[in-house]
This record gives sequence, structure tokens and C-alpha cells, in this order.
Amino acid sequence: MILSDSGAFSQIIQYPLGKRPGKPRESGWTMVIDKGLGYEQVSDLLEVASAYIDVLKFGFGTSCLYPRHILRQKLSLARVFSVLSCPGGTLGEIALSQNVYDKYLDRCVKLGFTAIEVSDGTIDLRPDERLRAIASAKKAIPVVISEVGKKLDHTVDIRDYATQVTKDLEAGADFVVIEGRESGENAGIYGAEGQVDTSMLNDFVNLLSAEARAKIIWEAPKKAQQVELIRRFGPTVSLGNIPPTDVIALECLRLGLRADTFALRIREDDR
Repeated sequence: MILSDSGAFSQIIQYPLGKRPGKPRESGWTMVIDKGLGYEQVSDLLEVASAYIDVLKFGFGTSCLYPRHILRQKLSLARVFSVLSCPGGTLGEIALSQNVYDKYLDRCVKLGFTAIEVSDGTIDLRPDERLRAIASAKKAIPVVISEVGKKLDHTVDIRDYATQVTKDLEAGADFVVIEGRESGENAGIYGAEGQVDTSMLNDFVNLLSAEARAKIIWEAPKKAQQVELIRRFGPTVSLGNIPPTDVIALECLRLGLRADTFALRIREDDR
């Protein structure tokens, strides 16, 4: 197993925020968004950074556009490097809206996806339909990740969010993503310029049980968002919509190998 402390300086440098456990991890997931990487790009990414990637998400409906053999090769490569692979939630929403969800799940299994995202960020699903979609996905594929929040509606009711998180977990979801969109702006806990609404964040978290909080994946494509969430929840916070080029940089934040989070350790040592 590749561990995150197996680098060239691991015997002489101690990570300021501590070591990270190897995979499979129960927390501290990094979910990377793939918006059109070629096979060689994925191979390079996983060769360098697979120890730090828990899920490779094929964003929105991109899975439809790859030649089938390329898609299968990418999914196979992810399995080799012990990285879960997941089609975007929007593709599942399209399947639900076209009444082909069971066929969609079957195709995902046959292609080799190892996780599924269930969301209603663009469509409207009745509560029973949503929970049924999660339960059906769980029967088909080992790991189910639901998503809470709307992509095109910026209003947020944190009580509804918290209730939905609990119901999704009870229905079989393994993790729940909090919508932040690819842009990290005007969605969920983020304002128009991507700033974290800390008051909303705190109120939302306080409505969740400790068990539910541990199962949250925060979409956080921007560095400032990643720093804020690591400061708030620690290095084992789970983060999603991470650009492939930012995986190593994010892991440096988690370990205190970057000024933004190394400073946290310095302040602790000065107390």
C-alpha cells in the first residue's frame, strides 16, 4: 500500500499536521473531477498522486463522450491504483428524468464504475424517488455518494440540507456531497466570489450528528475554500471537485506542507 509519508524526505521531515492514513480511508477523502482527461493524463496523475485520491469523478455527462474502449481503460486504471471511479451526478439525473435509471446503473456496472453519485441538483425529485434511487444504486454498486443542494438555485435552507443528509445516509449513501459546483461560487455555503459563509457553515454543522458530519464531502474547488475547511475541521475533512492539477497542492495543505496550514501548527506550538 502506498502511504502519504513515503516521499523522498519522509525520513527526515515530520509532517507538521501529522501523517495521513493509507487507503481505504474512512475520512479525509479527496474527490477529483475529471472534465475530459485522456488516458495518458490519467495515468500520469495516478502514478504521481493516487495515494492522495479517493474518488475520480467523471464530471457531469462527460462519460457519454469518450470512445468506449478509452472509458474502460481509464476505469481499469483507476482500479489498479485503488481509486474509486464515479460518473457525474448530472448524468444520473438525466437517466432518472428519462426513466432509464435501472438501465443506467446496469451500464455503469458493466463499464466498470465502482461508485455512483445520486443527486437532484438540476431536476426535482420527490423525497421517496430520491431515497429509492439511492437504495437502487446501493444494490448495484458498492459505494454510493449522494449530493445535497441545487446548481441553479442559490437559496439555501440549512435545516432542509441537514435533514436530507440524515435521510440519505439512512437510505444507504456512504457519503454525502454538499453542492459547491465546479466554480465554487453562488452555491451551498459559498457566496458570489466563492467566499465561505462561516455563519451558515457553523449553523449547518451544528444540526448534524457527529456520525453524519464525518460523512460529508464539501465541494471546494478553490484553494481559499480548502484552507478554510481544513482550518475548521482539520486535515481529515473530505473535499470534492478538486481539479487534477491541485491534488498534490491540496495534500500539502492537509499535511501542513504549505504556509497556509503550516501556520496553524506554528500558532499551536506558540500557545
